[in-house]
Amino acid sequence: MTASQTGMGSPVRFAWLSIAAAITTITLKSIAYFLTGSVGLLSDTLESFVNLAGAVIALAMLTIASRPADDDHTYGHSKAEYFSSGAEGILILIAAASIAAAAIPRIIAPQPLEQVWIGLAVSVVASLVNLVVSRMLLQASKRFHSITLEADAHHLMTDVWTSGGVLVGVGAVVLTGWNVLDPIIALVVAANIVWTGAKIVRSSVLGLMDTAINQEHQAALQKVLTSYLARGVVASDLRTRQSGAEQFIAFHVRIPGDWTVTRGHDLVGEIERDVRAALPGASVLIHMEPAMANPAHSSRDDVRHHG
Repeated sequence: MTASQTGMGSPVRFAWLSIAAAITTITLKSIAYFLTGSVGLLSDTLESFVNLAGAVIALAMLTIASRPADDDHTYGHSKAEYFSSGAEGILILIAAASIAAAAIPRIIAPQPLEQVWIGLAVSVVASLVNLVVSRMLLQASKRFHSITLEADAHHLMTDVWTSGGVLVGVGAVVLTGWNVLDPIIALVVAANIVWTGAKIVRSSVLGLMDTAINQEHQAALQKVLTSYLARGVVASDLRTRQSGAEQFIAFHVRIPGDWTVTRGHDLVGEIERDVRAALPGASVLIHMEPAMANPAHSSRDDVRHHG
C-alpha cells in the first residue's frame, strides 16, 4: 500500500465511515423494534450489530494491511484483509442463527405489532443511511483494490435489501392482520444473509489460497506481453496472485540470443513499465534469459497463465 493510501487518504477512512453508519443504523433500528415489537425489525437490528462488528474488524485489519513490508513480512501485510472479510462472513452466519432463534417462537405464538408506521419510518431512514454508505464503500473498494471494503459494501447493500423485505413484510402484517407473516419474513431474511455470508467466506478462502488476479486484469496483462511478440520477445512461465490490495506478477522474458545484456535490461525495464501502466501498483518480477535456452516452446504458447 502506497504512502498516499495511509491515514485519512486510505481505506481506513472508509472503515471509520462504516463504523459510524453501523452505530447510526443500530440506534434507529433499535428504536423501530422497541416501538413495534416486530421480530422482523429485530432481525434487521441484529444484522446491523454484525455490520458494526465487521466494520471494527475491518478497521483493525486495514490498519495492519497498510503497514510497509518488513524483515518478517517481506511481501507486506496485505493478506490481513482476508481475515477481516472472513470474520465478517462468519459473523453474518451467526446473525442468521440468532434471527432464526428469535423468529421460530413467534411462528408458534404470533404476537400483534404496535406503532407500526412510526417504526417503519425510522427503519426507512436507517436503510437510506446504509444505501448511501454502501455505494461509497463500493467505489472506494475499486479505487484501493480492497476486498475488505468490498465485503463491507456488499454486506451493507444486503442489509438494505433485507430492510426492504422487512418493511414490506411488516406492512403486509398491518394490512392483512396475519401476525405470523412477521417471523416468516425474519426467517427469509436469515436465509438471505446466510447466502451473503457464505459468499464472503468463500472469497476470503480463495484469497488466502493465492488465487490468480481476476480475468479482466489477466487480459490486460496478456495484451501487454503479446505486444512484444513482433519484436522477437517471448514471455513464459507467467504466474500471478492477488493478495488483498496487492497484485504480484512474475514471468520469464526470452530475448534474441545476440542481444547485449544492456539491451535486454532496458527491454525488461520497458516491459515492467508497460505492465505497471496496465495494472497500477502491481509488484512485477521479470527473469531475463536468451531465447535458445528453451526452444521447445512455441511463441503462441508462451504467453500463458499458470495462476
